[in-house]
Amino acid sequence: MVSRQTQERYQPEAMNAAYQEFVKRYPAFQQTTVLDDLRAEEYGRLDALGHVYLDYTGGGLYAASQLQKHMQLLASGVYGNPHSSNPTSQAATELDERARDYVLHYFNADPQEYVVIFTPNASGALRLVGEAFPFAAGGHYLLLFDNHNSVNGIREFAQRRGATVTYAPVLPPSLRIDEARLQAFLEMADPQFANLFAYPAQSNFSGVQHSLEWIGRAQALGWDVLLDAAAFAPTNRLDLSQWKPDYVSLSFYKMFGYPTGVGALIAKRDKLAKLQRPWFAGGTITLASVQAGVHFLQEGEEAFEDGTIDYLNLPAVEIGLRHLEQIGIDTIHERVTCLTGWLLDELTALHHSNRAPLVRIYGPTDTHMRGGTIALNFFDPEGELIDYRDIERLANTRQISLRTGCFCNPGAGEMALGLSKDELERCLQEEERMTFEQFILVLGRVVGAVRISVGLATNFADVYRFMQFASSLLDKPTQAIGDV
Repeated sequence: MVSRQTQERYQPEAMNAAYQEFVKRYPAFQQTTVLDDLRAEEYGRLDALGHVYLDYTGGGLYAASQLQKHMQLLASGVYGNPHSSNPTSQAATELDERARDYVLHYFNADPQEYVVIFTPNASGALRLVGEAFPFAAGGHYLLLFDNHNSVNGIREFAQRRGATVTYAPVLPPSLRIDEARLQAFLEMADPQFANLFAYPAQSNFSGVQHSLEWIGRAQALGWDVLLDAAAFAPTNRLDLSQWKPDYVSLSFYKMFGYPTGVGALIAKRDKLAKLQRPWFAGGTITLASVQAGVHFLQEGEEAFEDGTIDYLNLPAVEIGLRHLEQIGIDTIHERVTCLTGWLLDELTALHHSNRAPLVRIYGPTDTHMRGGTIALNFFDPEGELIDYRDIERLANTRQISLRTGCFCNPGAGEMALGLSKDELERCLQEEERMTFEQFILVLGRVVGAVRISVGLATNFADVYRFMQFASSLLDKPTQAIGDV
């Protein structure tokens, strides 16, 4: 049986005592109480509906005032397609350019050095770079095992044009960069050719934050650097006057929830000129002829914004960024660090009555150089893996929103779960399309994990309720959990 001490620790009436213990352990949390007030004012729907939202890496939550300000702006004006000079078009253009300027302001990017290209999401930004980067034989595409699939997908462009593709490993159990191997790979670049190094500032799988110092190191050795900041930007300061990647990909809904369908590529002007677009579209050209078969691209960001930009939603980007600025990204970062630290402490302390651990965490178990994303799996007293699909199903019954699977990051998952190259090649040798469920059947074991992630609206009650849920799995055999 689970110890009485553990049973009592996560009872609802024990939460106040647990909170007092928490703030003693993490006193900096008390400097973030402005977010408790904000939770009540702007995100009250969470408590009204009884939700525990722990999927901030999947998507941020919007504040009520963001919607109100955006709707008020739309209701008080008339805005037309920006590709004109009529009054309504000019009104939309002015708002959209304000949003573009504010993105540069927020990331402290010099407008003489950087431009902002609006895209549907971070994946759209990554595709723009991948399809237009001048890969060729002799050139190189270097990336980490720990990357989102949208970064992995760029390898298809590189391989088709004859460039070498190399993956630099991350090392379990911390899932941090193998620095010696990465340095050796970086030194392989031939500066006569186009070389691209891509990596995430923060892993969307494990929460590991990979050092931004790799940007300058790589550039000094002849690489252009593509920084995926989608998981990093919502809770961390990215100062582009200090760190100078050549390309940065973002999704704004991950930062502040609304609007969805808008992301950005922030690119250095000189490196943007290096890209070679494989096609043109409305809005990207100054002139095109059908009979002469000629077209001339716009300069700068306009050459990369295909068709009509999402001109009615772009003003909401500025509203969202101002919302984060008003709170303070450093305040958000501190809160996330404290809550993540407490979760890591509590989860690693959970043991069945036979002293077997309940969870295995993939990635760091402390808060050094890591964000508010925790990947883990649950195990029964005999050490048997509890199917993450059962965990999600049970969490759903408690109104806890978490995420399960591999999180579009196969490399980090393969490292974390100990999948070998031979094992994967054996399972994936068929050329026919395979679903993830079919892959699990062929492999003969469940692969994947549970991911919880905290953000700006998370409070202590949220993480405490998750620990109540986690502790309810103690001393239960896998079969009993699956039968619930």
